[in-house]
Amino acid sequence: MLPSAPDTGSSLEKITQRELDDIITKHTTFLKGIRGGARAVLKFKDLSHLDFHGGNLSQGDFTGSIFNSANLSRGTFKGVSFFACDLRNANLEKADFSRADFRGAYVAGANLEGANLKSADMREGRLMERDDKGQMVDMPRANVPANKGHKTIFTGAKLSETNLSGARASAADFSDADLSGVIVVGADFSGANLEGANLTNADFTGSDLSNSNLRSSIMSGTILQQAETGGANLRDAITEESMGTKIEELDKTLPELLEEHTAWVATAGRTGRRLDLSGFDLRTVPNLRHYSLTAIKAVGANFLRQNLESLEMQSALLDRADFRDTQMRRADLRGSTLKNAMIARADLSEANLSPLQFTHEDGSRWLQRTNLSGSNLRYAVLRGTNLTDSILMGVDLSYAVLIDCDLRRADLTGAILDGADLSGALLTGAVLDARYRK
Repeated sequence: MLPSAPDTGSSLEKITQRELDDIITKHTTFLKGIRGGARAVLKFKDLSHLDFHGGNLSQGDFTGSIFNSANLSRGTFKGVSFFACDLRNANLEKADFSRADFRGAYVAGANLEGANLKSADMREGRLMERDDKGQMVDMPRANVPANKGHKTIFTGAKLSETNLSGARASAADFSDADLSGVIVVGADFSGANLEGANLTNADFTGSDLSNSNLRSSIMSGTILQQAETGGANLRDAITEESMGTKIEELDKTLPELLEEHTAWVATAGRTGRRLDLSGFDLRTVPNLRHYSLTAIKAVGANFLRQNLESLEMQSALLDRADFRDTQMRRADLRGSTLKNAMIARADLSEANLSPLQFTHEDGSRWLQRTNLSGSNLRYAVLRGTNLTDSILMGVDLSYAVLIDCDLRRADLTGAILDGADLSGALLTGAVLDARYRK
């Protein structure tokens, strides 16, 4: 519990980049024990979009401050207090947060790939203030759901290859986060929410996962040696056995089948055979993005964490396929159908999901629109993506990055856009539910 916060009105004091640079310089001097230094104490400040230049802010105190979209990558923050801080969408890549205090922090959508969170404190944290009667009451936290007001929230964060050994993360929310390859030895994750999280090759040796929520989490290669799992819903997790049919079970090699598929496309189905990879596990197929996969059928296929950058996959049937954590920058998916697909945390920046245009013999034209109805695009990156005329009915775009995205004439009826960043997005003619209209 903290002392009462200062009266900051409707917004916190904004720190400029020049002011921050000066604070970092003085803090570096302080750490060296040289006269003239000063410890970095920036409580209840707005540090959004600032660059920490990979500096050493160890022992600093940033209680209650906002770091929205700030760059803390490769910095050193040992023992720093991020108590109840807002670190949404911040870049924390390869930074050292060992023994840092993240109690009650809001880290949704942040990038912590390769970061060191050894012995970090991620338990619930309650921020308090005095009311008009002098009584200590909970301080409301902006952008945080009321039922998560005190929890540490890492929803949708990228934590792959991080070190979380010894972390205290009881009741923390890691739903939809990428925890692939993390080391979580001897940590307390009791009661943690890991629903939909990617736990591929994560090492939970000796950790406490009792009563944790593992529904729909990906547990391929996950190590649970000597882990406490009492009360955890492991049966609802996705294991290696349920990842799909192995590619080795195809009746021919993939290059042979692709040759037949190419002939099928070129002759409008008169020769060759359509490539059907429905239900197959394609996670480890090498160089998959170098094949032309136009018009393939891959219903329910697993592309988890594949590199599909610049892939050609127009007019494909991809309903219920799993593209979570997939790299799909500049991919060509025009006219494809991805109904009810899992695309959370995927990077579709500058991808083309506009319609294909066809001309009949009589000269009339018709559009084959890309259909993503009912798909899960939570925390996906769609920066500069072309989604003109696309069908996005009932899509979950919570906290997705849609900066400069082209959504003209797109049908977003029933779509969920809570927390999504639509800065610079083109929305002319788009169908949006009333609550999202400006």
